[in-house]
Parts: sequence; structure tokens; C-alpha cells
Amino acid sequence: MKTIEFEGQLRSNLGKSSSRELRKEGRIPCVVYGNGENLHFTTTALEIRDLIYTNELRKASIKLGEKTVEAIIKEVQFHPVTDKILHIDFQAVVAGQTLKTEIPIRLVGNSKGQKVGGTLVQKMRKLKVLIQPESLCAYIAADVTPLDLGKSMRVRDIQIAEGIEIMTNGSIPVASIEIPRALRSAQSKAAAEAKK
Repeated sequence: MKTIEFEGQLRSNLGKSSSRELRKEGRIPCVVYGNGENLHFTTTALEIRDLIYTNELRKASIKLGEKTVEAIIKEVQFHPVTDKILHIDFQAVVAGQTLKTEIPIRLVGNSKGQKVGGTLVQKMRKLKVLIQPESLCAYIAADVTPLDLGKSMRVRDIQIAEGIEIMTNGSIPVASIEIPRALRSAQSKAAAEAKK
């Protein structure tokens, strides 16, 4: 799992007007909580770009004055129109403390259905999990190899490592093999031929 290191500037002035001023200066207000204290700081979009714009979970190593905090992103607030980052909540990674987070799902393998012309469609991108800090991973691999035409893989079918508990409903589809129209009409034609 990749760790992105950056330096944050601690802030003491909290509140909306202070946050607005910081944004005008090109800085992003942030907070990291979970290690017994809430630390308010600012950073820039460039510093945290590789943490946010990625398809995997990454750890942050944030240098705040004399101390360095290990954390993961809990929530990012974007501006509804400009998509600029308005605020970031980080959750501290503390040994022995269970984390509640979302981990991206990565589909692996080449399914039976794809080999005969089916289309693999990913229905879900992230899983809600309770996880031990030592079990943190960049993504959860979902093996689609056994999937046949018209079949789906559900959350409960994913094999997960120890120290991870899935919070997402087990019956929700993660991926499915859809039958293309051309293949479907060929199948029904073949079925009709067989009936003659």
C-alpha cells in the first residue's frame, strides 16, 4: 500500500470566514481525527493530488509541526459546480484501533462469459469495511474467472483477507457478465432451430 507524504500547516483560526480566506489563498482546510485529538491544518491541491485522484486506497503521512500523523481519507467535499476541493476529513491510523472506511474493488481474472463474447460490467466500485490498521490494503481483488454469461458476482462472493469485515450488504451485485444483443439473438435463433 502506497503512502503519500506531505506537510500540513496547523491552523488555530477555525470557522467559515477563516476557511473562506484560506481557500482564496489556494489552501484546503483539513482535519485529522481519531487519535484522541482533532488536528486542524491546511494543505494544497498539489500536495494531496495523488491521495485523492486514484483508484486505490492510499495512506497519508502528514507532517504537522513536530509530529507526523498516519491517516487515511475519510471524506472529501467538492464544490458542486467547479469540483474544487473544499475540505478534507482524515482519520488517524492508530495501532489496535479498528477503522471504518471504503476500499476500492478491483476486478481480476478473465471470466468464462467474456471468453464466449460476454461483456464484463462492474456494478460497484467500493466496499464499506471495518478493518484493522495492519490489514489496510490499496484495493480488494474480486476474482471474476468463474462468471458465466448472464451471471453476477455478489459482495458475499468476494474472498477477503483476515482483519477485514465487510459492512456492505452481501446480496448486492459487484460485477456481472452481460450478454451482447448480437449474441442473444444468435442464441435465440439457435434455440428456435433446435425446436424444429
